[in-house]
Amino acid sequence: MDRSRFALHSPGHVTAREETALTRNLRRATALVLGLVTMAACGSVGAGPQVSATAPITPSKFFNPDEFERQLVQRDVTPEGASDTPWAQSIAPSYVDTAKYAKTPKWHLCFSNAGLDNPWRVTGLTTMKAEVLLHREISKFTIVDAESQDEKQIADLEDLHGKGCNALIVSPNTADALTPAVQKACTSGIPIVVFDRGVNTTCPVTFVHSIGGYAFGATGAEFVAKHMKPGGNVLALRTLPGVDTLENRWTAANMIFSRSDAKVVGTEFTDGDPAKVKTIIADYLRRYGDIHGLWLDTGPAAVAAVEAFQAAGKPVPPMTSEDQQDFLELWKEQNLTAIAPTYPVYMWRTAVIAATDILAGKEVPREWVLPQPVITSTNLEKYLTPGMPPVFYPTCGCQKMPGFPESWSN
Repeated sequence: MDRSRFALHSPGHVTAREETALTRNLRRATALVLGLVTMAACGSVGAGPQVSATAPITPSKFFNPDEFERQLVQRDVTPEGASDTPWAQSIAPSYVDTAKYAKTPKWHLCFSNAGLDNPWRVTGLTTMKAEVLLHREISKFTIVDAESQDEKQIADLEDLHGKGCNALIVSPNTADALTPAVQKACTSGIPIVVFDRGVNTTCPVTFVHSIGGYAFGATGAEFVAKHMKPGGNVLALRTLPGVDTLENRWTAANMIFSRSDAKVVGTEFTDGDPAKVKTIIADYLRRYGDIHGLWLDTGPAAVAAVEAFQAAGKPVPPMTSEDQQDFLELWKEQNLTAIAPTYPVYMWRTAVIAATDILAGKEVPREWVLPQPVITSTNLEKYLTPGMPPVFYPTCGCQKMPGFPESWSN
């Protein structure tokens, strides 16, 4: 995604404590990137840690050094706004005037959704509908579902042109394919809010997302490398190739592992299939005897991974996951050594809030960067939501919304 308009914020936007954190993390991230570039260029390693031959750093179209640095820095920045409403917070915002979009209620809000192909998105849409009900100024909410197909979403956006939308929210299926359609929608004069996945254009009024995939991947890898046996074997389970968010997660994790003494003995794609996860882990345990660290780029396979180690009579190694309810419950029950970087569902609330702010003529962040919570053993209880289904995601920020828990339990 073209992020040329999203420059790293200046120190004037943060407190002295945050500026120190910014400086420290920027220095750390820059040293990491430059160190890896130097090693790749020289073909040898100097006094620094050895790079694992099983985890080579290779050029990738998914790696943006500036964005990598920025995301590592943003992990330590205190966001603006009340801490009890993280969906309304923003990290180092630069605001845009929206007075020209102001309209008298009632408003017709439209949403073009990439799809509902995973439980994160199902929890998200349920949360978005609940957020809409909190805004009496919205009289109509139109949703179109692209069913994870670029062509259908392009057609959906074309169809919405004639539906009388006052504002349009878009969660793109893929950036490259949807960019022209979003650009065309912008020419209609309707304010566009893009969230979750981005597009390669600056025409939307705002882009809503949490910190990002680099931060997710690096945070998990740092935890695994710290808590596993020194010099031990790491297995990385990836969901699908070619998905920019997932590629960014692994790129960052691979860089962290390569700067540690961990040995990445395999990276395998699982397609999110629990049976495939179990087969892969059983095969690696037969080949290597022990796996000392497990890194996952998403959460739905985590329970199956734990079960695979237990079936083999092996201890569950330090591992990563996400905030899916079934894994959080298993984590607490079995006192696992784990961490869950998140991609917070509450951004679905923020997208609606952004659209209503724009239609009210309130300024909004040009890039609305939300905090990205990390679940650890110390705050696990805060996120566990008793009685919810296995695929519920508690970072929805929905626990106090009308209709909870019934609407999210179906």
